[in-house]
Amino acid sequence: MKSTVRLNAKVFPIIGAIALLMQFIDPSRVWVILLIVFGGTWFFCRRWVNGLARSLHFKREMRFGWAQVGDKLEERFTLENQFNLPAVWVAVQDLSTLPDHYASLATGVDGNSSSQWKIISQCTHRGVFTLGGTTLETGDPFGIYTLTFEDPSSSTIVVMPPVISLPRFKVLTSGWAGEGRPSPRSLEETTNASHTREMVSGDSLRLVHWGTTARKNKLHVREFDGTHAGDWWILLDLHKDSQAGTGWDSTEEHAVILASSLIAQGLNEDHSVGLAINGREPAWHIPRRNEYQSRSLLKTLAVAASSEHTLKDFIQRNNKPLGRRSSLLIITASYDPTWVESLVPLMRRGILPTIFLLDVNTFGAQAELQPLSSTLAGLGVPCHIIPKELIDTRQAHPGHEGEWEWRVTGTGKAVAVHQPVAEWKGLE
Repeated sequence: MKSTVRLNAKVFPIIGAIALLMQFIDPSRVWVILLIVFGGTWFFCRRWVNGLARSLHFKREMRFGWAQVGDKLEERFTLENQFNLPAVWVAVQDLSTLPDHYASLATGVDGNSSSQWKIISQCTHRGVFTLGGTTLETGDPFGIYTLTFEDPSSSTIVVMPPVISLPRFKVLTSGWAGEGRPSPRSLEETTNASHTREMVSGDSLRLVHWGTTARKNKLHVREFDGTHAGDWWILLDLHKDSQAGTGWDSTEEHAVILASSLIAQGLNEDHSVGLAINGREPAWHIPRRNEYQSRSLLKTLAVAASSEHTLKDFIQRNNKPLGRRSSLLIITASYDPTWVESLVPLMRRGILPTIFLLDVNTFGAQAELQPLSSTLAGLGVPCHIIPKELIDTRQAHPGHEGEWEWRVTGTGKAVAVHQPVAEWKGLE
């Protein structure tokens, strides 16, 4: 830490110097008293502050490097004083950018001892924020000197959008065999036979395994590995002129939450999930199905912001990365039917869209649904109307790296079932 010492009361050394000079010129008890009171106090406080400057040590640690909205962030602060005299007062000023995170406080520490405290705050906004640096101020009890420490150590924390449980929506399948959860009893199999079993009513004769049938003198059929579920492309439209509401009560925030929840649902159903964002910083993530995909997509959603480009322009300019025969889930608040024509070339390539339209009327705006719904119905494209009440729920799942793990009961209530333990790590 970098430390600086500031003299607040310059009158003390000045009067002490004058008293010392006058004592040489015209010795008197008055000058001696002034020298002891002012000069002695100044000298003692100077030594006190210099000792603190050499002996105070500050450490700031956090448990997690990422969280979701609703998580609790825990920080631990340690202030150690290796000097014989105490730091009677210490003002800690936090320079973090995380909203609603209040780590500034006033404390103190005795000589040859340490003080430790924790700050717990809730993550209320998605985004990328900084924890730290920290400024500490202390000084002598008389306020003659102020000692300032500047600790530049900081860490970046990503607060990702929450994930909520969604009802089952009808999503147009991409046409690949095995769409949905892979089933070992599926009749649309891969070429890999895993084992055989005794034939039951409804099994196709083409599945009969004649070698096993001859050996066991009973009809047996081959069991095939189920095929993988089809790809999901989730397209999030954040065109600024289509949004309604402000802050948490905006279609933009609810669209991001809907996207994060569909990502979780798709990966849970064994789809390879990709993400495209019509935002201030356009983003493309090709479909994957692994343990890192969810966090990667949620991190992208954490910084998503409104765009100047319309949904129609975005699709027309960026439709090439969309793979053939995949499901396209479009999340938008745009009621302008003109963007629907950009779906036609995609559908010719076997990309089947499903629309998730946020109901702006529940966000304080007014819009007519009929023109858009008629246009989509003419193409056979399903459209799910998403009211504010569907997303504005308390059943958010903060994530395994956060403060709590939740279980949703059959009645829809979220119950905390686990408080994980994680290692402390210092800011860098």
